[in-house]
Amino acid sequence: RCGWKVFTGNELAALLGWWMLFNWKENHPDPADTQRVYMLATSVSSKILRALARAEGFHFEETLPGFKWIGNRIHDLSKTGNQVIFAFEESIGFLCGSMVPEKDGVSAAVVVAEMAAYLQNQNLSLNQQLHNIYTTYGYHLSKTSYVTCNDPPTIQRIFSRIRNFEGDGLYPKVCGGLCVIHVRDVTTGYDSSHADLRSVLPVLRNSQMITFTLQNGVVATLRTSGTEPKIKYYAEFCAAPGQSDVRRLEEELQGVTAALLNEFLQPDKNHLII
Repeated sequence: RCGWKVFTGNELAALLGWWMLFNWKENHPDPADTQRVYMLATSVSSKILRALARAEGFHFEETLPGFKWIGNRIHDLSKTGNQVIFAFEESIGFLCGSMVPEKDGVSAAVVVAEMAAYLQNQNLSLNQQLHNIYTTYGYHLSKTSYVTCNDPPTIQRIFSRIRNFEGDGLYPKVCGGLCVIHVRDVTTGYDSSHADLRSVLPVLRNSQMITFTLQNGVVATLRTSGTEPKIKYYAEFCAAPGQSDVRRLEEELQGVTAALLNEFLQPDKNHLII
């Protein structure tokens, strides 16, 4: 249908990730070459590149929020003969190629124009191709927002309560009626998804950041801003291929987002500004 669509950073990343891989494979037909290909994203960004990597055989890694972490990882990977062909953060920062290890909106805009021209020749719009990607690799629907808190001790109490939600040192077992299957706490270095319970991401003791993985595929993160008096929350439904009831996925995602806000942050009790 006719009209304008404003793509989110995560949606643009899905398109750019697909396009960069498409072009890489056109120039490197040997499947073995894909083993040295990497894509990167910050930990609060969409997991769509992870889904592409699992299906297509390249490597995907997460970094802490902030493009400096992506740049450092690109530097490390290049020293071992690997190549990062795309990286992004959800707050609309894109790196297409690794010649300059920093986000670059100008070069990304050129790549988007090239992709749009190619898709037009295939009688496809950017939005149609986005849905093709989701159909192939699974729908990834995200919601990002924040609350404002001008009292640092209140922020400390909120996150301390989450870390002791079910008793001393026990994180929440349920979020929005759904079981929490993994918890990663970058502030303390804890990650229940690893046998040694240690996060592979660097520990950031001076900031707050906890990620929950739920049984239905939702990944949700609470973190403090490094520059503003905000607690940000991110939630994404990472659906398996074949789950195409977008309305149901959106409803489940909304339920988790509401739980993050009401059960964990408690805006009324903590006088948070929504």
